[in-house]
Amino acid sequence: MEYFWYIIAALGAGIGTGLAGLSAATVMVPILIVLCPSFAGENGAYQATAIALASDVLGSAVTTSTYIKNKNIDLKHGWIMLACILSMCTVGSFAAWKAGNVVLGSFSLFLTFCIGIRFLLKPDTQRKKTISKDAKLGLKGVAISLFFGLTIGFGTGFVGSGGGMMMLVVFTAFLGMELKSAVGTSTFIMTFTALIASVSHILIHPAILFERFDVLVICIVVATVASLISARFANRVDNRTVGLCTGAVLTVLGIFLIILQYRDAIFGSEIIRQILRCFARYLVFIVTAAGLLLIINFTCHPPRTLFRKLLHLPAFASSVVFVYTAESWIGASGASALFALIIYPVLTLLEKWKGYDDLFVQKKPGEVKKSLLLLFFMTAVLIAVCWGALGQTWLAETAILTWGMGDAAAALVGKAIGKHRVKKEDWMPGPVWWIVGHADPKKTWEGSGAMALTAFVICVFCLIKSGIFSVPAAIIAGLIVAPISAVTELVTHDGNDTVTVPVVNMVVLYVMMAVLTA
Repeated sequence: MEYFWYIIAALGAGIGTGLAGLSAATVMVPILIVLCPSFAGENGAYQATAIALASDVLGSAVTTSTYIKNKNIDLKHGWIMLACILSMCTVGSFAAWKAGNVVLGSFSLFLTFCIGIRFLLKPDTQRKKTISKDAKLGLKGVAISLFFGLTIGFGTGFVGSGGGMMMLVVFTAFLGMELKSAVGTSTFIMTFTALIASVSHILIHPAILFERFDVLVICIVVATVASLISARFANRVDNRTVGLCTGAVLTVLGIFLIILQYRDAIFGSEIIRQILRCFARYLVFIVTAAGLLLIINFTCHPPRTLFRKLLHLPAFASSVVFVYTAESWIGASGASALFALIIYPVLTLLEKWKGYDDLFVQKKPGEVKKSLLLLFFMTAVLIAVCWGALGQTWLAETAILTWGMGDAAAALVGKAIGKHRVKKEDWMPGPVWWIVGHADPKKTWEGSGAMALTAFVICVFCLIKSGIFSVPAAIIAGLIVAPISAVTELVTHDGNDTVTVPVVNMVVLYVMMAVLTA
């Protein structure tokens, strides 16, 4: 069975090298130390690192040759990095031997996950304006190359990472190289760094060569072939596609390996079990809601503005689901944060689908994933504060629902009958003049009125349902909370009302509870 994982590890390593100049260790080391029992001993991670580095040598060489043929290499801006990295490889290898299995193995697992997330969030790392290959490397570029070259060189020997991802970020984000030139240059450097680091590892621990010869041969051959094929693919597609593919693979791999490595600690913890149970229950709700909305969309063909707000309803109701399906505030808050972490990269991948913008009715690129990220993290924080710190389970859901339903009404009414836009030139008495002066000019008085009215109804209903407020007290609180909610939404720009309005609602509601239920 281990031979199967050797092949999988080498395939993943080769694909990562050819696609984005990633070192073989980024993928290979975690798979070997987690899924192969023979690498679980005292020196297992060190041996896995040596094998990954050896696989990197030919893999990086054939990748470099492909990029050179396509004129995607820039040594004029990379020679300082090359010199620094080569000088520090042996030092890092010796430090890795002293550090031992635990430090090295844990670092590799989390590195895989972090690199994947980084690619998903920003698949194209290059600047808007790239530098010419003939341009001189200025004083700033020399300083950057020296600092990162020495750092990456040590990391290459210590972690077993050829530094490909780190070099890629430095070349594109700091030195302004075009993405494919950065990949070609980094794999050229990795050819030599991997050679030096692998030889250093073997000289320090010669048993690697005699005990793991079969693994070395399998991994080197498979990784080299995979690198060649993926490098040819990468030179034929756009940079964003390469970044997204690499990010998706590494993120999933990182999560899987971290869970596998720490499975006893994760599933043995009652807190983690509560979060996962709440998350599973929420998935049932959100998948069911999404299915119903898709049926409505494809059978009834509602107006796009209406369908946009229908999509928002399950999101607004999420706080209620989390609160009523969780066994504790930690389970509810943790499940909301977990969903935020998962939904963002998923939507980033779905953005490549041509029907994405039409289905989600986006006003601008990236709007939906940003809004959901803010909403679910904000929900997690409000649940932690309201339920965990203040002991008021009703507070978070009331604050969010009052905003969410009111915001939906504001959008629908504003689009349908909103004729009077809020203008800074309009004269208004007292504090209303300040509100108008800071209002979002895209919003209308009709929409704000609809939000205030809807927020009042929802707020009163939730407060009566909580059992803490009497009917008269709930009405009084609603009369105060609703207009404040509408005003906050009116003066908040760029979609940030996802955060501002629920937070303001929470504060006002808590004050109302203290005053009206004392």
